Amino acid sequence: MKKTTSVAIGGFDGMHIGHQALFCELDADGTVVVIDAGYANLTPKNFRELHTKHKVEILQLDAIRHLDGRGFVELLGRHFPKLKKIVVGYDFHFGKDRKYSFADLRELFEGEVVVVDEVKHNNDSVHSHKIRAKLQIGDIKGANEFLGYNYSIHGSLIKGQGLGSKELFPTINLEVGDFLLPKEGVYVTTTRIDDEEHFHPSVSFIGHRESTDGSFAVETHILDGVVECKQKAEIRFVSFLRDNEKFASLDALKVAIKKDIAKATKELKLLAL
Repeated sequence: MKKTTSVAIGGFDGMHIGHQALFCELDADGTVVVIDAGYANLTPKNFRELHTKHKVEILQLDAIRHLDGRGFVELLGRHFPKLKKIVVGYDFHFGKDRKYSFADLRELFEGEVVVVDEVKHNNDSVHSHKIRAKLQIGDIKGANEFLGYNYSIHGSLIKGQGLGSKELFPTINLEVGDFLLPKEGVYVTTTRIDDEEHFHPSVSFIGHRESTDGSFAVETHILDGVVECKQKAEIRFVSFLRDNEKFASLDALKVAIKKDIAKATKELKLLAL
């Protein structure tokens, strides 16, 4: 990070439109500095890198939370010897017990300190905790508007029940660790398989298989043909279709899935996704 001349500092879980407002203040040699508290589940760990053109540096909160204001600024100076500009949000606090604010930063840092005002969407302030709340009630479109992109999860391929290809519709079953999962139900999605560049139209299910073995599953059905998944997949959520339900028979479940597929196909065609 020796070339870095500007940094944007924050937790940045989600890399949402509020965060992007900070990134817009960075110059060509800017770096996004993530203070990671360990609870990020919208864009955990290095997945933040997918949502910015800038370099990303992650500092663990536990390693720096003891610092006073001057100690924090000195740490930035050691990491970024050419630093001339710091960008933070209006509610930024740092140092031990979050004692210091952007006002202290302006006193302690010799360069420029840019403070970005609150970002609102439809007169509602944009925050990561609100995005989490929207996902947990299935408000995918609301979450996506705050994010500025379709919420996505990444998972590793696991073996499913085997019912899909035999009795119902073939699915790719995933184990998802670090990401927040939306509420149980069926979703209109797009899915990227392994390292493919493009996304396939899909319908995805998250929840307990109430109509079969009751186990929890994250699975996606590809709409444009059978695609072999070898290791991993990324699911992007477009909209919520319906709640998780228990059906009296596999035939009834199959009818419901057919309706899900028809609705998803129609919506994705309209969106040209």
